Amino acid sequence: MGILDSIPHVKAVSSHRPWPRAVVTEAGWQVAIDRLVEGGLTLLGFWGEPTAVHMAMLDAGSAAIAVVTFECAAATFPSVANRHLPALRLERTIHDLFGLVPTAAHDLRPWLDHDAWGQSHPLSGRNASREVRPYQFLPAEGEALHQVAVGPVHAGIIEPGHFRFTANGEHVVRLEQRLGYTHKGIESLMQGASLEAAAKLAGRASGDSAVAYAFAFACAVEAALQIEAPRRATLLRALMAELERLANHLGDIGAICNDASFALMHAQTGILRERCLRAADVAFGHRLMLDVIVPGGVRRDIAPDGVSALRALLAELRKVFPRLIELYDNTASLQDRTVTTGIVKAEYARQFGAGGYVGRASGRDFDARRALAYMPYDALSFEVPVLQAGDVNARVWIRIREVEQSVALIEQILDRLGPGELETALPARSGGGGCEGMALTEAFRGDVLVWLRLDGELRVDRCHLRDASWFQWPLLETAIDGNIIADFPLCNKSFNCSYSGVDL
Repeated sequence: MGILDSIPHVKAVSSHRPWPRAVVTEAGWQVAIDRLVEGGLTLLGFWGEPTAVHMAMLDAGSAAIAVVTFECAAATFPSVANRHLPALRLERTIHDLFGLVPTAAHDLRPWLDHDAWGQSHPLSGRNASREVRPYQFLPAEGEALHQVAVGPVHAGIIEPGHFRFTANGEHVVRLEQRLGYTHKGIESLMQGASLEAAAKLAGRASGDSAVAYAFAFACAVEAALQIEAPRRATLLRALMAELERLANHLGDIGAICNDASFALMHAQTGILRERCLRAADVAFGHRLMLDVIVPGGVRRDIAPDGVSALRALLAELRKVFPRLIELYDNTASLQDRTVTTGIVKAEYARQFGAGGYVGRASGRDFDARRALAYMPYDALSFEVPVLQAGDVNARVWIRIREVEQSVALIEQILDRLGPGELETALPARSGGGGCEGMALTEAFRGDVLVWLRLDGELRVDRCHLRDASWFQWPLLETAIDGNIIADFPLCNKSFNCSYSGVDL
């Protein structure tokens, strides 16, 4: 059982391919928290339902994953966040959604509930008596401190989020975020939904990661039903995932440069991003490739002229992108803004299990495509770039290297595409009672986790979606510490966390 072997007081163990789940006693739950605090395990996910809470944990050394469950008989559970801070926002979300109370919690401020739900809790009613109070940001003490409130409505066309700066002059001494403004009840909407409807909801959890979420949801369903998608379908899934990664990384590189007043780079990478989106539209009928990946495989094949469109895109990238990187690397005024700005310490990246370019720019060598080797990446050749500086510049360079790797991966996939089936038929029923599945895929900003339970009629009984941003947003608060307020847009864009992905 791997991870579960080190956690005593297990009441029951079940296997939902490919990872086991154990129901533990309170003592076992506390031991699991001990392992997180010690650093032997990394928190992958933390979610609830009306009568239980679950933690997914990763042993990075062996790439083993397991889920532990605590049954909340008294609508309470031992707080994880009071000893392991990466769990804090997820714990507050569990309290908001289900009214479950973490005992000994040091922060029970609402996360998703912005006092717009009324006095009756929409799911369990357990929060019906909660007193409505003005939201309290954390205090800061010191001489000559002042606060600057930014958002939730911003000047650009972006999602809403509030950033409360405490500063001494121009230097930030504390940043605190308040999100949850785009709460859409997506997990509640999934309950009782058919697999087709739920797959569409998953793809819309965070629009810039539509492929990654659909990929993870499909893999979770397939794990629950113990089926595999056809080989051609897995190649097409990876092709779409790398196209999505390319488009987002190109957009980010340009946007970061734009926030440092280097508009030329923004314009040129914007052209390349548009080329990616147009090629995706030609190949799969949609710029964001929505609703193509489904449980069991893919809904449509690549268009007849899709391969030539993608090969033309690769040729253009190989011609233009190196010149842009040389421009980035040789512009001293740009380097002055990005180098040593917004540093994320390596120990924070490890503690929070930061994925994607945020983690890899600070030395955390994790990529779900390689660590878990899910199909078809188990048969593809690629490198995972890792740097140690942890600053804005390092996060740009991780993106640059990942663009190069995605170009190489797309070419490999196109060369390997052969005739084959697109979908594996799903069973009419799950067989007996319900079944569980979980999957982890690598989105452009980091790993996406999907856990679900299906009923006997193959409808979704419960589904949890976890974006990489849950563990990246808090690190942005640490990265801006000691920097000037004017550098926040640059730091923020270098993270490019998802608002929608954490607002559920």
